[in-house]
Amino acid sequence: MTNSIAKPKLTCISVFSGLGGLDLGLGAAGFETVAMIENDPVARRSLKSNFPQSNLIEPGDVFLAAESMTPKSLGLTVRDLDLIAGAPPCQPFSKASQWAPNGWKGVADSRSTPLKGLLGLVETFLPRSVVLENVPGFVRGRHSMLPFLRDRFTEIGNLNDVRYTLFVSVLNAADYGVPQHRERAIMVALRDSDQFQWPKAARRTVTAWDAIGALEVGTAPVMTGQWARLLPSIPEGSNYLHHTERGAGKPLFGYRTRYWSFLLKLAKDRPSWTLPAQPGPSVGPFHWDNRPLSKVEMLRLQTFPGDWIVEGNRREQVRQIGNATPPLLGESVGRSIVRSLGSPVPVRRKFFVPARTTPPPAARVTDVPSEYLSFEGKHPAHAGTGRGPKPRLANPL
Repeated sequence: MTNSIAKPKLTCISVFSGLGGLDLGLGAAGFETVAMIENDPVARRSLKSNFPQSNLIEPGDVFLAAESMTPKSLGLTVRDLDLIAGAPPCQPFSKASQWAPNGWKGVADSRSTPLKGLLGLVETFLPRSVVLENVPGFVRGRHSMLPFLRDRFTEIGNLNDVRYTLFVSVLNAADYGVPQHRERAIMVALRDSDQFQWPKAARRTVTAWDAIGALEVGTAPVMTGQWARLLPSIPEGSNYLHHTERGAGKPLFGYRTRYWSFLLKLAKDRPSWTLPAQPGPSVGPFHWDNRPLSKVEMLRLQTFPGDWIVEGNRREQVRQIGNATPPLLGESVGRSIVRSLGSPVPVRRKFFVPARTTPPPAARVTDVPSEYLSFEGKHPAHAGTGRGPKPRLANPL
């Protein structure tokens, strides 16, 4: 009897690795990360804690790494690498960026330049595939990066006698079993191939109750700020709109005059709303028990293992978790890439969240505390689409 030899895993370079969510997902799909590039010092500590054997590149700056890294330095030759994967900084393409003092400038924003370093690595390694994850504004709207990406991949192809075909879609993580509504732009580029199919949607919706209903959180975070005592008067799955003239509560606010996430609460029987990376004291989603989510709860809503190590203080932990790619979304897209590369796909999804029992009914809301009754009255609603405040463009294109 002969000994069987296991086929080596597909190789991957991870760029903007963050908390390692995309690496976890791609690893479950069949990729082995042979190098990680991450510049944020707190995120690097998290990567070292969770991937102690990883090849975390020094320096973490993608431009400097691109200058020093070669296929030979990783034991490869040009065109050997199977995948370059990354989630570039999303701030230049986010909705919130429209309201920032420096405006929304897309590719002209200096914060978008690390992406150009990643594309330098693509030109050096000529991998069989590339996957990028970002917010929807990355590939939509006036400042979409898509024209730049198409031009750059065409240029790389022409200079190196290869052809990259781009596949672009905006996916909602909840459609693939993540217990969180989280829309993300995904771009997949294949070298000398046009055979790619997006992953199929999951057969069932995974709820917040499935993910965190049975968690023991120890000392739970406490809500602070001006509106802390108002949260219990808002039903599960609702937000401040409950307390407007069009809601069932008291008219304390104008309709659609706040961010959607203001005083936003989870509903047990639905996926979570998107977890933000930089929430204020009144920005949700909040737990149905009227408090901020714990670190472990946020990890599970992102499909990370509950014991995943997140270094730093509370604010730094929230930022890392909120910026992370859900491992299950990375796994789902990774499986499609593996198929396109002609390799076998694992039978089971590692990060899929199992169903739990039927959730208990929603708790009854409380009365509005007396200190908020002075806000009751007639408040003007938002004027309508295109009639509210405008983004501030310091240097419009």
